[in-house]
Amino acid sequence: MNTFTKRGEIAGPAGALSIAVDTTTDLPQRGLAVICHPHPLQGGTMDNKVVTTVARALVQRGWRVVRFDYRGVRQSAGAWDEGRGEVDDALAVIAAHRVAGEPLVLGGFSFGGYVAASAAAKLSEAEKARRMVLIAPSTVKHHVPPVIEDTLLIHGEADDVVPLSASMDWARPQALPVVVVPGAGHFFHGQLMLLKALVLRNFAE
Repeated sequence: MNTFTKRGEIAGPAGALSIAVDTTTDLPQRGLAVICHPHPLQGGTMDNKVVTTVARALVQRGWRVVRFDYRGVRQSAGAWDEGRGEVDDALAVIAAHRVAGEPLVLGGFSFGGYVAASAAAKLSEAEKARRMVLIAPSTVKHHVPPVIEDTLLIHGEADDVVPLSASMDWARPQALPVVVVPGAGHFFHGQLMLLKALVLRNFAE
């Protein structure tokens, strides 16, 4: 499969945002997927390995994937806004890249899971995401809103940044299943191929 990545920028709420659009010409396009990266003050960028792994899986299933750097990250204008502005950045990316009526997938890793879920909660009924992919969402330090039923939630058994129990406690009231990767830590070291396979399997149809 030939995968192409085009980098550029869009106008964001705090200035230009750096973006990367991952696509393939080998498959019919299913819609738009926007993937949010982990905490910027801890080195998170759109090129994080978990983020790019999820992106590759979704491209392989025919989605056009947009990754982006939040405000203040690398070449993106602005400064860290404690999560509020970062959610606005995600909404700006969706607005800039979504074709009217196009199916939407929202995803995120760690802090990016909080951003994705928060952005999803701000979309209107007509605009809402069809599916979500959350990888070890930051359910300890952030108030992650409830998500849609068709959400793939993956968490490492040995996560020492966001304990598995925190995601279980968040998912339980929503009756949201949690896919647990045995022995995996927060960054899924040595388990990225398995992580990709789980996303591929979930998005097979």
